[in-house]
Amino acid sequence: MSTPNLDQLCVNTIRFLAADGVQNANSGHPGLPLGAAPMAYALWTRLLKHNPANPHWADRDRFVLSAGHGSMLLYALLHLTGYPLSLDDVKAFRQWGSRTPGHPESHLTPGVETTTGPLGQGISNAVGFAIAEAHLAARFNQPGHTVVDHCTYVIASDGDLMEGVASEACSLAGHLRLGKLIVLYDDNRISLAGTTSLAFSEDVSLRFAAYGWQVQRVSDGNDLAALERALHNARQVTDQPSLILVNTTLGYGAPHKQGTFEAHGSPLGPDELAAAKQNLGWPTTEMFHLPAEALAHFRKAVERGQKWEAEWDKRWAAYEKAHPDLAAELKRRLAGELPAGWEAAVPSFPADPKGLATRKAGETVLRALGAKLPELVGGSADLNPSTFTVLKGEGDFQSPLSSPEGAQGASGGPWGYAGRNLHFGVREHGMGSIVNALALHGGFIPYGSTFLTFHDYMRPAVRLSAIMRIGSLWIYTHDSIGVGEDGPTHQPVEHYAALRAIPDLLFIRPADANETAWAYRVAIANRHRPTALALSRQNLPTLDRGVYASAEGLTRGGYVLNPGLTAPDVILLATGSEVALIVEAEPKLAARGIKARLVSLPCWELFAEQSAEYRASVLPEAVAARVAVEAGVSQGWHQWLGPRGRLVTLDRYGASAPAGRVFKELGFTADNVVAQAVAALEQSA
Repeated sequence: MSTPNLDQLCVNTIRFLAADGVQNANSGHPGLPLGAAPMAYALWTRLLKHNPANPHWADRDRFVLSAGHGSMLLYALLHLTGYPLSLDDVKAFRQWGSRTPGHPESHLTPGVETTTGPLGQGISNAVGFAIAEAHLAARFNQPGHTVVDHCTYVIASDGDLMEGVASEACSLAGHLRLGKLIVLYDDNRISLAGTTSLAFSEDVSLRFAAYGWQVQRVSDGNDLAALERALHNARQVTDQPSLILVNTTLGYGAPHKQGTFEAHGSPLGPDELAAAKQNLGWPTTEMFHLPAEALAHFRKAVERGQKWEAEWDKRWAAYEKAHPDLAAELKRRLAGELPAGWEAAVPSFPADPKGLATRKAGETVLRALGAKLPELVGGSADLNPSTFTVLKGEGDFQSPLSSPEGAQGASGGPWGYAGRNLHFGVREHGMGSIVNALALHGGFIPYGSTFLTFHDYMRPAVRLSAIMRIGSLWIYTHDSIGVGEDGPTHQPVEHYAALRAIPDLLFIRPADANETAWAYRVAIANRHRPTALALSRQNLPTLDRGVYASAEGLTRGGYVLNPGLTAPDVILLATGSEVALIVEAEPKLAARGIKARLVSLPCWELFAEQSAEYRASVLPEAVAARVAVEAGVSQGWHQWLGPRGRLVTLDRYGASAPAGRVFKELGFTADNVVAQAVAALEQSA
């Protein structure tokens, strides 16, 4: 047990290790660590179940610093409690090549669960972590054998709760009754531009109560006993997520800047930092002072963590003996390993001139994969009847305390936390953050789906999935002007370019059902990079792969559809639905004595990663006459066309009319492709 004096010493150790780190970097946010250190200390030394010696222990509690600008608070906690993060790492805060970047990054720093910084993302990720725990517990825990049992804790700021994504995710958390989600709200009433009263006067407690959360308030953020009581109370509530509003003082201890926005986003400065230390009885002459007594107390976390993990290992051994099949499946899933032979589940499709929409082909593929991959879990933003992303018979993820009477769902399976179909509601932004957290938690191949034009609502989460190098699967349908009558608001034209602009994201726009099947194979196989699929609303011909090359060429990003044709005069390139146009144009050009090579280019990122020799074999430099066909903006196409290529693209918005009419009026016809090919030949002569 610690004494009040030791507790205060430890709190101040956190405060000034963080503040010194910010000052040493001459960059950062000292105010939050100074004010929030007591709540962090109470959580990390009283309740948080973790093992610093094994940051990836499966049944650890998850901690999310949603207020990622206060990253030095987290780095201080990680170093002090014994994670493999050295004092030199702390001193290298915000420097090139360090493991302590300006905002926490999950793939970089041991003990960081998710990359936070964009406000609202962390608390929304936390909802996903809580969903992950509830689902795995429901599927794997057995009577007398509990191997999944952990909580998710968050420290969130005013800014987090102002962001719309947090509202989306927290509303869903209340609906789902996620009782193992506990949020400490650092209610310091200061934001970067001034006091929160400039723009934020709502009663947060009433808002969260309306969401269905348990709400408590700690009026003095320095009262460790009150903080501990509130945390224990929250742990006792199993049918509601919990919000603890903690009244703190930003920049606590700094005599001239505490409680002001000046302590938020800039170092205190040498004089103010020294004054703060003097104010709180801390040595002023030494930077990075770590009292031996405090450090010894913090490092007890290692012994506690090893004991917790050892106890869990015993439970796991008994579980493995009693339920070997379940144990093997959970172990495989948590390791991120795919089951042997999973590829065989992916169907192929016969040639069909009428064909089917790639969203419908995707439905067939997704369900086939779902039967083989129990870790495949996800849903849509209230668009199941349109995106076709329901896993039939696999149940709806809902609180078992909620009555399904009168509810209408599409899965046809059981109702409860074991369900694999997530109903996000009309919440694309929150959906993205939750999907990312499922991937981060481990044990899932998660997906989220909506119309491609609504990608804009979730772009921050998609971008973060790429930064974090996680295998989130983004399934977008209604991918072009082929949406038709819904008009420009629902017809994505700039979105292909926007998604291709995200580094380390695979954007795949398949041309037919078989390319769709291979696109899913690529996405499932890529567990350390996200994939976005763009699937059509309208039917697309299923190409005869006895005539055209195998759709396996998609795995290389681009390939020649008619490799038997030699010495081409012109190269026609297309993606998605427009591949059918170049296929239709080819015999028309042949009738004019023009030999056209057909290239499907569904994934630019994969194609760019191929060898120069392979790319040259698809797009030989000697053939300068090239035409690109895509119902989106022209941006980016010139890299594949060369200086004399022609474009059949769309640098304008679409229109409201039947899809066929829209395509025709905007120039997406085989005849126009032929005309552009002829012009390209004339231009390159």
